[in-house]
Amino acid sequence: MQIRLPHAGIVLLVGPSNSGKSTLLKSMIEKKEILPSEVISSDDFRVLVSDIEFIDWRDRPKDEADNLMDEYQTISREAFSMMDSVIDARARLNKLTFVDATHLHPDDRKRYIALARKNNVPILSIVFDIPEEDLLSRDAGRENPRGKKRIKQQFQTFKREKNYLKKEGYMSVYLIREHDNLQFIRSKNPVEKDIQNGIDIIGDIHGCFDEMICLLNQLGYEKNEKGLFLHPHGRKFVSIGDVMSRGPQSLKTMLFVHEHVEQNLAYMIDSNHGWKIARWLDGRNVSLNHGDEKVEEEFKAYEMEYGREKTEEIKLVLKEFLLRAPSHYVFTKNGIQTLICTHAGIKDEFIGKQSEAISDFCRYGDTDGFDDKGKPVRKDWFINHKKSSLVVWGHDPKPTPLLINNTINIDQGVVFGGSLTAYRYPEREFVSVKAKEDYSGTPDNPLKEWEKNRLNPPNIGKFINGYSVLTEELGEVKIHQEIVKSAIDTVSHFTIPIEQLIYIPPTMSPTPKPSALDGFLEHPKEAIDYYRSQGIQTLVAEKKHMGSRAILFLFKDTESSKKHTGIDSLGVIYTRTGRRFFDIAIEEQIVGRINQNLHENGYFEKYGTDYLLLDAEIMPWNLKAKELISSQYSHVSENAILDRMKLKEKIESAFKGNDALKGNDALKGWLEEYEQKLDNAYTFKEVFQKYCWEIEDVDSIRIAPFHVLAHSNQTFFDHPHTWHMEMNRQFAMISSLFMETEYKIITDEASEEEVIHWWLDITSEGHEGIVIKPEFFIARNKGKLLQPAIKVRGRKYLNIIYGMDYLLPNNLERLKNRNTGKKQKLALKEFSLGVEGIKRYKNGESIERVHECVLATLAMESDPVDPRL
Repeated sequence: MQIRLPHAGIVLLVGPSNSGKSTLLKSMIEKKEILPSEVISSDDFRVLVSDIEFIDWRDRPKDEADNLMDEYQTISREAFSMMDSVIDARARLNKLTFVDATHLHPDDRKRYIALARKNNVPILSIVFDIPEEDLLSRDAGRENPRGKKRIKQQFQTFKREKNYLKKEGYMSVYLIREHDNLQFIRSKNPVEKDIQNGIDIIGDIHGCFDEMICLLNQLGYEKNEKGLFLHPHGRKFVSIGDVMSRGPQSLKTMLFVHEHVEQNLAYMIDSNHGWKIARWLDGRNVSLNHGDEKVEEEFKAYEMEYGREKTEEIKLVLKEFLLRAPSHYVFTKNGIQTLICTHAGIKDEFIGKQSEAISDFCRYGDTDGFDDKGKPVRKDWFINHKKSSLVVWGHDPKPTPLLINNTINIDQGVVFGGSLTAYRYPEREFVSVKAKEDYSGTPDNPLKEWEKNRLNPPNIGKFINGYSVLTEELGEVKIHQEIVKSAIDTVSHFTIPIEQLIYIPPTMSPTPKPSALDGFLEHPKEAIDYYRSQGIQTLVAEKKHMGSRAILFLFKDTESSKKHTGIDSLGVIYTRTGRRFFDIAIEEQIVGRINQNLHENGYFEKYGTDYLLLDAEIMPWNLKAKELISSQYSHVSENAILDRMKLKEKIESAFKGNDALKGNDALKGWLEEYEQKLDNAYTFKEVFQKYCWEIEDVDSIRIAPFHVLAHSNQTFFDHPHTWHMEMNRQFAMISSLFMETEYKIITDEASEEEVIHWWLDITSEGHEGIVIKPEFFIARNKGKLLQPAIKVRGRKYLNIIYGMDYLLPNNLERLKNRNTGKKQKLALKEFSLGVEGIKRYKNGESIERVHECVLATLAMESDPVDPRL
């Protein structure tokens, strides 16, 4: 007899003592057909909990026998409780478990059937139908016989119960009478597949056959003489379901996908429309609506052309094909589960398992009743996805691929006039084809609905207790509750409207290590060495302006602003805390002039964009730092100069006319110290004044943009920093408000030395310093994200950061022990959040999705880090 074992689940052995259950399992272990850990035995667990395998109460006085039986029953309860916990855990982990016990009573069996159902694993029973005389004979030969009375009782119970087993809900029931001719066939997990040469996951096709073929062509598939599409590198394509309904060529698309799946060139997943069509093909009473009626119309047309017999033949083929489709696929790479493909969603505990409940969830997602239009209200199942495996899904059309919480939605609504998207794995690349038209014929277009609701206010309730943002560059970034509330308060009361607040620039870290040179806290050498140690050979050094960081969000015209923000404006300029940089009147004047200059140079037309997003520095420093300069710098410098000058004069006067003091080394040292401190105070005053000038009108303002972050049709994170610097030069030619930033490229030792000398020259004149960046905006080494930029500030400038006496030997020695680790981590997190938010905005995602990145960066700025770093 052949016994087919599932890859996972519960195998219940049923039979009286001495049936041979344990003997069979030991034989299977010896033959390496199963693992020892896959066997759970009641006898073993009795020993485990009590050190006793069996208690013999036969031939005992009644009072002793009763107490021994009580003890045995107590031990058995504990043993079975522990057994059930282990079996439950193994079922949760999708493991196969053989339960070695008699299971003669229905309540014992029902307990395991319920446990299997709870964990969505199959359960089967192997029933040992052994003659009573054989059971008694075997018992007589046991070391600890159970006794004739007990064996006979068990046998009578078994005879009664075995007739009911097939009705109890097992996947299979195997009735065996001997062990010799048993053959066990162990199944592999049918939903688990290796990616082999790579896969291309295709979103909801919905009968858009032409777009599907166009997409396959773009993916590199080639049509052979049999009409099959093969990839030259052996890749396979994966349909995440809904290949039919709503669109123009459902039947042709279904037959195409079926043929490729049958030829082992593709995979297809079950889906809501596929399940409905399968039941309709099976003759079930289902209502064909929401585009399913178009499939029925195609079959009627097919029957008119090819006849009833051919039509019924195809219906049968497609029915069986659709009914066989799994709820999801688990793709492995090098034997490790890395990717899940499903139609509408999946719970983590469902992954790799199959059941009716799992199929329903994967077809429809997590729903909560119906809206007033009769459409299901979809819940965000993906917020509970905690595993590292990437989940790719569809079902819910979005304008662009939606990456959220390590899940990607690739249904871009091709049938509604959107796009058909493929996700290439393991390359992690998107390829898409625009729909020829809106085929749906319905005014209820989800893409238009998405666009209409895109600017809806975010739900603060999602953020207030802390949350996580899944970034493409750094993975999950956690925002803890204790820092998010102040950020929510800031956004609620002080920032520009959130529709315009799409990006907060990241903080920037100084060099990971202090300078090894005497008299320097920071030096370009350490920044260069950091990038060199990470394999980056080409670097860009940019002059760092001493101004205030600002974001310029500039629109082509007011209509473009309304389209993207819902606000009638030509643009906004805001600080790195999200507040308006200028008062509204000055902002309108500056933005208006820049807009005019950009139009005069045809900028928006040249790049085909509705907006321009710039990261910049605005000078002079006293534009935003007037109070700081007055209270903290000007006042401090004047008082320090006055105090130190008086002390110096008193020490000098002590020397006059007192020859005895002239030889006092301590007094001389004191005088030298205050001469140095007075020089430090003058340097301090010189430094901060260099960054300030009188502001008479708008023409006194200078803007130095150093990153072109985005246009409405493109982000620029894949461009080298030299490109950004050349764009900076163009802006300086376009408008007198913009200024050019000097920069140099480091490629070898000579250019490295040139940059160091340049830094020494400009910082000796009081300029702040330079920023050293890797060649490309986003740099990695062995998959690890590197610092996007490192600031190297000059000796003079650091006077206003660390104090006018920071270079005194004791002070400098202490400062060189500063810890920049937290600052570096913060810089990477904020950088990743900024890039993520801009990508989401450019892709047309909702304000809520963009806002979670902005809010996260603002929250992180409230996390205490040494502000001098």
